[in-house]
Amino acid sequence: MRVLIAGAGLAGLSCAKYLIDAGYTPIILERRDVLGGKVAAWKDKDGDWYETGLHIFFGAYPNVLQLFKELNIETRLQWKKHTMIFNQPNAPGTYSQFNFPDLPAPFNGIAAILRNNDMLTWSEKIRFGIGLLPAMIQGQKYVEAMDKYSWSEWMRKQNIPSRVEKEVFIAMSKALNFIRPEEISSTILLTALNRFLQEKNGSKMAFLDGSPTERMCQPIADYITKHGGEIRLNSSLKEILLTPDGIVEGFLVRGLSGKPDYVENADLYVSAMPVDPLKVLLPKSWQQQDFFQRLNGLKGVPVINVHLWFDRKLTDIDHLLFSRSPLLSVYADMSNTCREYSNRDCSMLELVLAPAKDWISKSDECIVQAVLAELEKLFPQHLTGNNKVKLLKYHLVKTPLSVYKAIPGCQECRPSQETPISNFYLAGDYTMQRYLASMEGAVLSGKLTAGAITKAHSEVNSSNL
Repeated sequence: MRVLIAGAGLAGLSCAKYLIDAGYTPIILERRDVLGGKVAAWKDKDGDWYETGLHIFFGAYPNVLQLFKELNIETRLQWKKHTMIFNQPNAPGTYSQFNFPDLPAPFNGIAAILRNNDMLTWSEKIRFGIGLLPAMIQGQKYVEAMDKYSWSEWMRKQNIPSRVEKEVFIAMSKALNFIRPEEISSTILLTALNRFLQEKNGSKMAFLDGSPTERMCQPIADYITKHGGEIRLNSSLKEILLTPDGIVEGFLVRGLSGKPDYVENADLYVSAMPVDPLKVLLPKSWQQQDFFQRLNGLKGVPVINVHLWFDRKLTDIDHLLFSRSPLLSVYADMSNTCREYSNRDCSMLELVLAPAKDWISKSDECIVQAVLAELEKLFPQHLTGNNKVKLLKYHLVKTPLSVYKAIPGCQECRPSQETPISNFYLAGDYTMQRYLASMEGAVLSGKLTAGAITKAHSEVNSSNL
């Protein structure tokens, strides 16, 4: 059976890979000229990469790690020391670390928290630990039920001191969903904390050894095409065509360079697009159905990824850093963390600007100047005084609608991979799966979509083989 998939992000690529394994023939249509969707990357005229986002892999990403293993590319993940590093706003240029010892979970996480005395007092640590007990004991059922509260509301409900939020969780909520604790659903942070505390290496981080497009997406694409699937770039879905009884008849694909639009037909159809373009393309007759109406509760959040090349080294830290800046979220010196971007003499900082709502429409020059002003607080020895480092060049990637904005109440808006339309399925990190909107969520959603298709159509597919 032929399965037509709209979107070559991680969800679409993962779906196609697992459909191949189940004996199907997937055809991926991607509107852009590059693989990856929200993990896409490009090369500039100097041969330097710039990316859609700062992509971090965690030990608590079992489906991503399994996919890497199946493709025999595990060595492309560069694992870092098991620690979390935060800037100290009150002491510019200094850091505070949560170091995880080689102990079973959750004892390694508890030890990391208890041994850090820079950010939280003993009283705050104890009250935070007591507040987390329901999530640790009751697990995902409790975590899902807390979607009615923002993180700030949940912390007040659990009598956790507000300073815990200020010191740690403003940075974490911005890192996970690009919004602040008073906006983000407590389910998001509780999901991450549960994984980090219940799995020994759950919070251990890795960087790819190169760009996500080449080092992660291309091997998946090669696997798909090697085993009979197809991937067509510059192929934009214009309309979902229906039969008289309301199922999908075909995808109308936009013609390029003056060529006419054309119809692509298959046995089954998958949208692996982000939720916002999907809502625009939904046929009018579907929009009245409750299943699809719930999608209106999901909307992408804006995010800006900033790349700055300097003429000297700013830091030798080989890890992700939580800036604790009002403007910035996480950042890393990619000349230290990524093998392909390595440079012993100069730094390339990759930084996530969040929340980005008030910045997304501003000029690149305005944003860069604001970022440099924040960096003066993080690297005062290099960006102030008479011997300042020189900014050589920069690239910004603006994504007005990135992962869905995970505000309270969103969980009930997330759809299953199966839809009421018998030959139409959904894949994407916004669909319902146990992980939040992330690379892991995207890969898992694609795998679940392939599983749903296989379960519903395996007998038909076997008869066609």
